[in-house]
Amino acid sequence: MGATQAVVEQLREKIRQLQAAPRRYLAVLRTGMEAVDALLPAGGFPLGQAVELCGEAASGRTSLALRAVSAAHREERLCAWVDGPRELYPPAAAALGVDLERRLIVRPQAPEQRVWAAVQLARSGAFACVVLDLTRGVGPAGRTPRVSLAEARKLADAAERGGGLLLLLTSPEAPADGMTRLRTEARDGKGWAVEVMRSRQGGTGSRAELPWSSVYPELGLEDGGRVLELPAEEPDPLEDFQRGQTAALRNGVGILGQRPGRDTPMPSFPEQLGAAR
Repeated sequence: MGATQAVVEQLREKIRQLQAAPRRYLAVLRTGMEAVDALLPAGGFPLGQAVELCGEAASGRTSLALRAVSAAHREERLCAWVDGPRELYPPAAAALGVDLERRLIVRPQAPEQRVWAAVQLARSGAFACVVLDLTRGVGPAGRTPRVSLAEARKLADAAERGGGLLLLLTSPEAPADGMTRLRTEARDGKGWAVEVMRSRQGGTGSRAELPWSSVYPELGLEDGGRVLELPAEEPDPLEDFQRGQTAALRNGVGILGQRPGRDTPMPSFPEQLGAAR
């Protein structure tokens, strides 16, 4: 217990040091993608509110959340990420501009602790952005647990009290209730789209379609990706390591064609002894 308390005190002191740096007032976190920021009435993700990013896997929802986190880091603010699926890859986050020194990753052991952890982090006021990832995580009956209306209200209240942004990542089969919702969607390799599904500030139904290069400009992707063609004359590097089955090399039919008494006639016993009939 003493070691745990010491770690908590060290974390608190680190937060105090980082918060002591001069900062300017922030009202929104802009992703840097004008088409996405224009969907929201404030011109970006508003601080003090909870926003749901709902989408299938590889639809851009995590990348969009990382863009918001990197926006907070550019302003020298702290962020927290409640990693429910335990799949967040720090090098990929750093490639999108995330400062790993200013981000706290929380990985609760029990599924019911994830919402609780996000509420405590957002309510503390120490973080400009808190991300709660519930895209995976097996609940009852093998399904991803859905955030109830009561839990959604707790998350929204925590964001309002703490003054930061709370981003909730969900899947279409288990959306949250009662909060602003943006849906991300992959467009069959042509790019991705973001649509406002629910918003009390207006803009419901607004949609933006973007190429993948808007999220990953450093990869130089155009129109959804590249097609790499290999020279036709290039030999297969695995050809030398492949060899046929010895059973098939015997007579072309394998061992199943060489079972005496079943597949071929059994020679008589006198013939084997060389005796005359």
